[in-house]
Amino acid sequence: MEQPITGFHLDDEGHWVAELACGHNQHTRHDPPLQNRPWTQTAEGRAGVLGQRLACRKCDQGAPPDRV
Repeated sequence: MEQPITGFHLDDEGHWVAELACGHNQHTRHDPPLQNRPWTQTAEGRAGVLGQRLACRKCDQGAPPDRV
């Protein structure tokens, strides 16, 4: 199920995590060549993807929200 990105935070290892409207979190690592997400590296880049949708596997699995 696709969910819009509502915000971001850093995890304990310094990786960016997208906060989704459903209450789930999803890592959005920039780790070339495996994951090419240079927009995660700047505040402007992250702001530019707010509202875009990501596939949420946790929703598909019926998992409870990561945050309330």
